Amino acid sequence: MLRRGIVAALALVALGCAALAMAVSPWWWLLAAPLLGCTAVGTYDVLQRRHSVLRNYPVIGHLRYLMELIRPEVQQYFIERHYDGRPFDRETRETVYERAKGVFGDDPFGTQLSVYEPGYEYFTHSVKPTPVPERPPTVRLGAATCAQPYDMALLNVSAMSFGSLSPQAILALNRGASEGGFAHDTGEGGISEYHLRHGGDLVWEIGTGYFGCRTDAGGFDEREFAEKAAQDAVRCVELKLSQGAKPGKGGVLPGAKVNAEVARVRDVPEGETVISPGYHQVFSTPRELVRFIGHMRELAGGKPAGFKLCVGTRRDVLAVCKAALEEQIWPDFIVVDGAEGGTGAAPMEFVDHVGTPLTEGLNIVHNALVGTGLRDRVRIGASGKVATGADIVKRLIQGADYTNAARAMMFAVGCIQAQRCHTNTCPVGVATQDPARAGALDVEDKYRRVRRFQEATVHSALEIMAAMGVDDPGLLRPHMLRRRVSHERVTSYADLFTWLEPGALLEGRGLPDEWARAWDRADPDAFTA
Repeated sequence: MLRRGIVAALALVALGCAALAMAVSPWWWLLAAPLLGCTAVGTYDVLQRRHSVLRNYPVIGHLRYLMELIRPEVQQYFIERHYDGRPFDRETRETVYERAKGVFGDDPFGTQLSVYEPGYEYFTHSVKPTPVPERPPTVRLGAATCAQPYDMALLNVSAMSFGSLSPQAILALNRGASEGGFAHDTGEGGISEYHLRHGGDLVWEIGTGYFGCRTDAGGFDEREFAEKAAQDAVRCVELKLSQGAKPGKGGVLPGAKVNAEVARVRDVPEGETVISPGYHQVFSTPRELVRFIGHMRELAGGKPAGFKLCVGTRRDVLAVCKAALEEQIWPDFIVVDGAEGGTGAAPMEFVDHVGTPLTEGLNIVHNALVGTGLRDRVRIGASGKVATGADIVKRLIQGADYTNAARAMMFAVGCIQAQRCHTNTCPVGVATQDPARAGALDVEDKYRRVRRFQEATVHSALEIMAAMGVDDPGLLRPHMLRRRVSHERVTSYADLFTWLEPGALLEGRGLPDEWARAWDRADPDAFTA
């Protein structure tokens, strides 16, 4: 491999200079000594398995860790200057890295947040906390509708496709999920052997390109879908309607990443850029959507079926609820993806200006299900910058039953936010199909980090809930989360947002004007234009 060849060449030059120093003149040691030092460091970098960036960039990769030593003055400035502040903040990244590495120290001094600035949020704790549960709770999907219901963990691996991620990254995520007892969403790129090798529980996501169950004409192949959904590893099937970072726009996988293996898994031509449509062929109305979800459940042999979306309008969500009631078919789960969610490739206009943020999206979906009497039948997942225990608790209060994390899981397998996902030149082997770069990611080390991160983050969420006097997520209430809305005023989520009573939409009682208008206009046979 190239990096090993460079280290070997460096060693030869260093040994040559050392020979000249001993045979010709000691002045040659001025060159031989640093070269021998670099050779020793480079050899260690290539052979060690803990840091992917050093395996791919021996010697010079240490500059990255030098920047860490003087952070935030240099590294954080670089991130904010060049990436416009869009990646996770430094504190969140460090929390993920530390938990993934098994470092669980407590920080000295006080909060690092501006508690008197508008937007600051906090939980109300109890004078009488409860003990932390010994076993983390799970959420059952498909309890009443499925022959094979599934118990979902509070935190799972969110949708990230093979092709976008390397084989080694998929292996690490799936083995971490397998040993940690949580689910791994495949993303829309199909099911590869790397999703199956370690037997981790899969949520098979089907996008608008129907990759992995795709006809020659680009449509949905029922036979192929049923065959793959029957695999023991597939525990749920999910139809992707839209993605938080680019709702209304299909996925993009650059041709440089579409090698023979990726092409085979996705049923697409090798070497060509893959652009999935922004819309589905299998439905065009809310009624057709719920019927197709029911059909997916049947094809999957009674496994839970649901869909993922970034919320557009309240009216569209209510139209789906109306269709579900009329057809008596409803999804077993809905994953709400927030506009703050990430992606490997999307126009910045979409990233910054399209889609509903997760807080508002959760509120809309939760209220729609409560108001139509469907909430106890449909579970809600939350996805979009979930990285800490506090994130989990906040999303549960806002209406979710469980959460999914993508970027935080990428951090756990070594992502350093180089933002080279679309170029096939990821420096740590996470988001590339280059065998040399991907080979630097050590699966044995990284899967343990994935498992540790998930376990520690869920435990943190349970500790927070215990401090709030809650030993079950179902006991969390909106008044337990507060937000500072101005320098002088704090309000709870119970007052900040609307919370409909069960069946309120069906009975037409106590409805705010915006909900009453949206319910009247919601059409089970048409989405809004």
